[in-house]
Amino acid sequence: MPFGTKKDKNGNEINFNKIYDEFIKPSIENADLEPIRADEEFVGGIIHKPMYERLMLCEYAVADLSILNPNVFYELGIRHAIRPHSTITIFEDTTSLPFDTNFLRSLPYDKNLKDVDSLKKTLTDKLLYAKKHQHTDSPLFQLVDGIQPSNIEHIKTDIFRKQAIYSQEIKDKLFDARSDKSKEKLIAIEKELGDLEAIESGVLIDLFLSYRDLKGYDEMIALVDKMPQPLRQTIMVQEQLGLALNRVGEQDKAIKVLEDIIQTHGKSSETNGILGRVYKDKYTKAIEEGDNIVARGFLNKAIETYLDGFEADFRDAYPGVNALTLMDIADDERFDEVYPVVLYAVKQKMKKSSDYWDYATLLELYILKNDKENGTKVLSELFVHKRFDWELETTANNLKTIKESREKKGIDTQYLDEIIVSLKL
Repeated sequence: MPFGTKKDKNGNEINFNKIYDEFIKPSIENADLEPIRADEEFVGGIIHKPMYERLMLCEYAVADLSILNPNVFYELGIRHAIRPHSTITIFEDTTSLPFDTNFLRSLPYDKNLKDVDSLKKTLTDKLLYAKKHQHTDSPLFQLVDGIQPSNIEHIKTDIFRKQAIYSQEIKDKLFDARSDKSKEKLIAIEKELGDLEAIESGVLIDLFLSYRDLKGYDEMIALVDKMPQPLRQTIMVQEQLGLALNRVGEQDKAIKVLEDIIQTHGKSSETNGILGRVYKDKYTKAIEEGDNIVARGFLNKAIETYLDGFEADFRDAYPGVNALTLMDIADDERFDEVYPVVLYAVKQKMKKSSDYWDYATLLELYILKNDKENGTKVLSELFVHKRFDWELETTANNLKTIKESREKKGIDTQYLDEIIVSLKL
């Protein structure tokens, strides 16, 4: 199935994580089966050995055909080629299934999960029927006489089960290490993994991002070199490598990594957002060294990079608010034109879901307009939604940049001082 929130052909958003958590997963559990969801959402659709094993060796499978996702159809084809039965297809009820699949007895559902109890019962009943009756549901085995299914499940099922259990155990350990804020535990887990070429991609990405959450930037950089080549070259890994390089002071290397992504895959809110931060840090460094001419150049470069990222996806306010902060410093005449667009973007996003960074964005936006009343209201939300201390630290540093600029312009910053102090507690 797809992961995260995706749009159908009409631009309507479907939250597939919600579909899984509230519909698919409980239906599987109600059939006394164990749900296993593919872990490749972080790696841009690259299918590795564990993905094939799941498709071929799981005794039962549910495939969500909504939004006609090509990865899902490819995986369903593999499943139908290997398994003559026990594959159930579902789809969001506005999806028009293509000719080659519209004869499957697929279960439609509403993306808002209206009457979810009835939906769960229907899917559970289908799974229970599949457990009791080995009804052939693969077009290959339905239409081609005499073809015999592979005996692959008898060869590798036990190995597969051990791998799945092992991966979950490692992920639980990573979660505990993050909860304990222990980088040392993460390092110990990496040593335990041994040969990373044989480790599931989802585990490696979880370790990679766990290092980031605990500011283990040197460990992130070292881990990239140990990853399998296909995983190492994914956009997400390269973006986070650029972030880590910048955090350890390797700005020029970070710029090369991030500009290579843009040259190959085009501008995006995420890549440009990280690259904009690199140029912003170079601007700050030049200011500290008293080189105002160089600083102005990096300031302009950061503004344009952030704006390119925001224009690549207006739904992502992160590069937009960072551009506005620097435009305020530069007295950029485009500020008043861009500001309402960024404010609208973050408010629209928060109607569906909200996290720490949404509230941090709102706080910066209100401060940029000297809106103390709304700024004070949003400030309390930061502490409720923050997961890691470095999130508050990042916001404090952003506000410090605004504060220093305003001090130079002779603007009173007492209100800003109070907020910055509270964020550093």
